Amino acid sequence: MTRKPLRLVAAVGLGAAALLIASCSSGGDSTSESTASDSGDSGDSGDSGDSGDSGDSGDSGDSGGADVPSWCGPNEIVLGFADGFGGNNWRLVTTETGRREAALCPSVKELIYTDGQGDLQKSISDIQGLVSQGADAVVVFPDASEAILPTLQEAYAAGVVTVPYRVYPGGEDGVDYTAYIALDAANDGKTYCEWIKTARPDGGTVLVMSGPAGNSQGLDMSGELRSCLGAEGGKYEFIGEEPFEVTNWDPALAQEVLTAAVAKYGCIDAIAYDFGPALVGALPEFEKAGCPLPALATSDGNILACYWQDQTDQGNTFDLMTVQTGNDHARTAIDYAVAVATGGEVPASPTHQHKMFENSLDPSMPVTCRPDLPDFAFLSAELVTAEDQATLLQ
Repeated sequence: MTRKPLRLVAAVGLGAAALLIASCSSGGDSTSESTASDSGDSGDSGDSGDSGDSGDSGDSGDSGGADVPSWCGPNEIVLGFADGFGGNNWRLVTTETGRREAALCPSVKELIYTDGQGDLQKSISDIQGLVSQGADAVVVFPDASEAILPTLQEAYAAGVVTVPYRVYPGGEDGVDYTAYIALDAANDGKTYCEWIKTARPDGGTVLVMSGPAGNSQGLDMSGELRSCLGAEGGKYEFIGEEPFEVTNWDPALAQEVLTAAVAKYGCIDAIAYDFGPALVGALPEFEKAGCPLPALATSDGNILACYWQDQTDQGNTFDLMTVQTGNDHARTAIDYAVAVATGGEVPASPTHQHKMFENSLDPSMPVTCRPDLPDFAFLSAELVTAEDQATLLQ
């Protein structure tokens, strides 16, 4: 079939250098622009857009001759895609993932992207602006968590299909918004647990790390991990702060946390952390202390895989398992919002799970370093190829 152009209004910086921090940090910049193409090209352009500012944005993409996905119904819509913060590499890849997913549905005639820059008031204004611009559905990454709930309630009350994802904003499906597309972080905790039991069957010390204090992802991951390993008869000793050491997914803070942990506890047998790339700068602390590198259960990133490869080449290998970093969570949220707004088939599950991606203990799941790609490329992203990320993250 022939795809009609999808009009994209996007934030500045999709092709710019990004902060080396994870998915729930703050900072960034925002403008808007529009492009349209039925060529399916994923390149960037720099035309001016509706807000009068300038920036970089990918082409809209196209479904070509592929079948229309079941979640794409016949009703034409304008789709809003609101980030609380869009300025790091993980967000750039996630935004591009959502953009490409939306482009698979010919009923999505316009996608308007906003970047809240980590600022609550701007994030609120962005969502309100999407509603006033006539968005039929909005997908929201609510970095501000419950502080953004009243704005979600306003959008939902105005008749807009409202779908927050990944960060729990409080509230209830069908009352405060259409549906919350949750990350099943407890599944990550279970995956980490089972792998640690294999990597360290005799037990040992376990340090748990996550992002900001109280974040739902870290709480769910840590809760399941502690319950699962705690059932092993006391073989595993949790060290550090409960429920997890706070790092804000910031490499500099992660290094501070690990330095302090090694100084206090000595060698550590295993670490569970939900943003692996932020660990790399801190891992040399173990060598400084004369300790072997711990078993790492974490999320993927090219910088981490290449560190593992470098250490292995030097005869200093360590056990590593990663789950997908989760860029494709945006696809689940886009699919759900578009399905409800266009009259398509609503996905069976309103949750997203990370699959295991790499496992140094399993030859069928090798740790893969791509030295030709940026450090903060994510090979587990399914819709945005590694080569496309190299262009996007320049």
